[in-house]
Amino acid sequence: MYSHLTSEQAELASTVRRFAEKELAEGALKRAHAREYPWDVAHKLAGMGLLGITMKEEDGGVGGTLMDAVIAIQEIAKVCPKSADIVQAGNFGPIRTFVEYATEDQKKRYLADLLEGKALISLGMSEPDAGSAVTELKTKAVEDGDHVVINGSKVFSTHSPEAKLFLIYVRFGPGTGGIGSVLIERDTPGFTIGERSSFMSGEEWCPLYFENCRIPKANILLGPGGFKKQISGFNVERIGNASRALALGQYAFQVARQYALDRNQFGRPLCEFQGLQWKFSEMAVKLEAAQMLLYRAASVANGELPSAYDTAVAKLACNQAGFEVANEALQVMGGYGYSTESLVEYCVKRTRGWMIAGGSIEMLKNRIAEHVFERRFDQRAR
Repeated sequence: MYSHLTSEQAELASTVRRFAEKELAEGALKRAHAREYPWDVAHKLAGMGLLGITMKEEDGGVGGTLMDAVIAIQEIAKVCPKSADIVQAGNFGPIRTFVEYATEDQKKRYLADLLEGKALISLGMSEPDAGSAVTELKTKAVEDGDHVVINGSKVFSTHSPEAKLFLIYVRFGPGTGGIGSVLIERDTPGFTIGERSSFMSGEEWCPLYFENCRIPKANILLGPGGFKKQISGFNVERIGNASRALALGQYAFQVARQYALDRNQFGRPLCEFQGLQWKFSEMAVKLEAAQMLLYRAASVANGELPSAYDTAVAKLACNQAGFEVANEALQVMGGYGYSTESLVEYCVKRTRGWMIAGGSIEMLKNRIAEHVFERRFDQRAR
């Protein structure tokens, strides 16, 4: 089962899997469709050391590798898909960028609650007119004495309904060099969190509004010129995205496999129909290939942030494999797979969203093409 892992990695996978089956399998369906953030699960995961896996021990983390984090999130996702979101929030995305570049004071103020499963950090990157073209963001940060004044808005911020802390991309000046980021607490005057909206998957987000929102300069994470550092940190978020997408495809595959073994039609099990045999063969190849590319991206990082190319290849492969396999699994299971009584339909909706979030598959293909041709292709109109 863990033939491509070292003995230590295989033991980690086995330990996490046993924990997930004991603590998270029961209630997985209900958890997936609940609006509330599962804080009880967050506390359990924190107690198991599954938050802050790659972070230094002196920061309150575990001191593990990116591969360790990938293994953990996949093993959790293959038992309880929704609980993998908590592993994501505690290891990938904005928390990883925060830990990479935060000052000691910033870590002291915020990190403990995040790693103990008591608080969430949300990323404010996308804007109404700046999605894939994130460098066109308009949210401004103007220095005013010992403070910074923020004006603008953000959309599609994961965990924004529950987050205590927000990592916000802002513009200190013109051009890419003028982009940086700040940390804003939930109840800061001038910061308004709008009404909840839902994605197709049921995941919710809130628009964020900043109107003369004053924060101390001590809350600047990365000042002007910090954009490239922020994006390099964002590569880790893409690894988490890819891991969950692939794991949910693997989850759906196993559910559909068992269904094909147990379900009888026309006097014989579904698995005896050649059309379904070919479906499962193709699904297996997609999952195996994507898994190897994910492992490559995570393992070659060697304690550093993963490369943009390896990350793009892994996310593209995992996004496509996860969605295509989950979608085929749903088709195999027919009405039951399409029903909310099965987590397969949930896997389809979630994997579809990850083909957009964290860098759309089209943008990933652009990045891969730049590596292939060893040149940059500017997408902006001339």
